[in-house]
Amino acid sequence: MKYNYITIEGCIGAGKTTLTEKLAAEFNAQLVLERFVDNPFLAKFYKDPEHYAFPLEMTFLTDRYQQLKTLLAQRDLFTDLVISDYFIDKCNIFSRNNLQSDEYNLYLKIYDIISTYLPKPELIIYLHNNIDQLLHNIASRGREYEKDISADYLQNIQSAYMNYLQHLKNIPVLIVDTHKLDFVKNPADYEYLKSLLYGDYPNGITTIIPDRP
Repeated sequence: MKYNYITIEGCIGAGKTTLTEKLAAEFNAQLVLERFVDNPFLAKFYKDPEHYAFPLEMTFLTDRYQQLKTLLAQRDLFTDLVISDYFIDKCNIFSRNNLQSDEYNLYLKIYDIISTYLPKPELIIYLHNNIDQLLHNIASRGREYEKDISADYLQNIQSAYMNYLQHLKNIPVLIVDTHKLDFVKNPADYEYLKSLLYGDYPNGITTIIPDRP
């Protein structure tokens, strides 16, 4: 493949971490996973979003920056393959949705400084699914702190992703409709998604709707 730094993105419950782990294992790639379990504010945020949104987003931002800076600094992005389950710009997407305007303006100043020093992925694959399926996936994995996530919140996040990605012009972005795919249980669906890594895509959005019954 022509890419050395690939990001698998998606809304909460889209399966991005599962797919990232499978691809990284198969290609013997450097695996970069978001450390959301270690965030002390996540469970508190879902119970009281207004009070805990700012410390949550600041913790995510600094942790993602430190992780990417450390791991990617150790790799040669021209020869080694890195596959991540998040794009640093998701910090901006979530914070815009979760923060009050004055908090967001302060957050954005810090974000702009931090994000400048990190390399950008050469390909982003966004796993797009319908909200009902996302809710089903979230319920199936049984994380206690996610039980209060609402359909409206997921819709707002997915819409924010779509709006952001539509304006991202300097990176190839594949938006893949996955509501008919099961890349965990169906090897053919996984092979299909894997094959996308070998494509040559222009900068900007490419929407892919797999031909599945």
